[in-house]
Amino acid sequence: MSAAPGALAAYRPALRPRVLLSDPLLDGAATVHLIKDAETGSSFKVGPKEHFLIARMDGERSLAEIGEEYAGEYGRRLGDAHWKRLLGLLGAKGLLAAGADASPGPSTAPPPGAIGSPGAPGAVPPGAAASGRATASVPPAPAPPVPEKRTLLRGSLPLVADADATTARLHRAVGFLLAPAVLAPLLALTLAMEAVVLVRAGELLLAVRGLLANPVLLTGTAVLLWVSTALHELAHGVVARHHGGRVSEIGLRWRLPAVIMYCTVDDYLYFGTRRHRIATAAAGAVMNLIFLLPFCALWLFAPLDDATHEAFAALLLLGSVQALVMLVPLPPLDGYRIASQLAGATGLAASTGVYLRLALRRSPEAAGYPRRARIAYPAYAGATALVLACALAAAVACVHHLLTA
Repeated sequence: MSAAPGALAAYRPALRPRVLLSDPLLDGAATVHLIKDAETGSSFKVGPKEHFLIARMDGERSLAEIGEEYAGEYGRRLGDAHWKRLLGLLGAKGLLAAGADASPGPSTAPPPGAIGSPGAPGAVPPGAAASGRATASVPPAPAPPVPEKRTLLRGSLPLVADADATTARLHRAVGFLLAPAVLAPLLALTLAMEAVVLVRAGELLLAVRGLLANPVLLTGTAVLLWVSTALHELAHGVVARHHGGRVSEIGLRWRLPAVIMYCTVDDYLYFGTRRHRIATAAAGAVMNLIFLLPFCALWLFAPLDDATHEAFAALLLLGSVQALVMLVPLPPLDGYRIASQLAGATGLAASTGVYLRLALRRSPEAAGYPRRARIAYPAYAGATALVLACALAAAVACVHHLLTA
């Protein structure tokens, strides 16, 4: 069978410009790629073979050329039926660019039904393009998300009309902070600050207890911590923008009595490198710590009155805890996103739970997981257990210090 026989062979499909493809990710025992239409927000998963084909649909290569590359990689050729199913999937989801043919005409246009026109073949689940399986009909397009009902007790409110443009302006203003020559000293200072916090934790803990007896300074500290939270969210957006990402919304979300700022980064999982994705996830916690640097300097070196000195000490401890909690590798915290990137996985927590249950029962299914999954899932479980144990030990030590000091 030829790589792409008949009328399909010369067709040169192209994805629409805002279609994003992810790196390979573990999903349970499988390896998948995420594909997202950045204009509509819809996304779905495909297997490595489908990704191999879709990633080469650039409008330059014909299906015959893509088929030859596929045959060289996987040792088999695809016929018209396979191509029609794959093109039907992409067409049904609106991912193919209009007029993608290299030389328009009957010889290059896809046959009727090939890309989601009336009579198109059914969309295929991940794996079907390579295996020949297909569903009976094209699934309906996903309904647009229903906006959350806004009430006095809970809801959200966008703050800017164009979040991406706002983030671009912020990036132009403060993007110089992301230069290695600036960022490296800032990170070194935050590490030194956290060392001071650790060494003098007992003193800072007593300052927190004292702060509770001063309503004015307590309110001021709470406001500063809220500002730190807002900067946390904006930092995600600015770093995402720095790495080519897009911010879709900046706003306020409330679940009374809590009111927080949020910043939604649409295409975080599709950044070009894992380092960029980790940097974006970690940006918020790093911003929380950088925010504390001037207060730490004032606490250490400025001639302050006792009440202000105590308030800055309490802010230093509470702000550090705020940042470090965000790095705990549990969903939906930033630490979980970092752990997912380190493991190269999607749905890391759920997949880890399933794998560990199979492994503890000595199920043969556990042995069927790829080697990378058999390392990543237990490593994530062990690291999470260690972090939680350290957090529990720290909490017990704090309570003991408060009771005995």
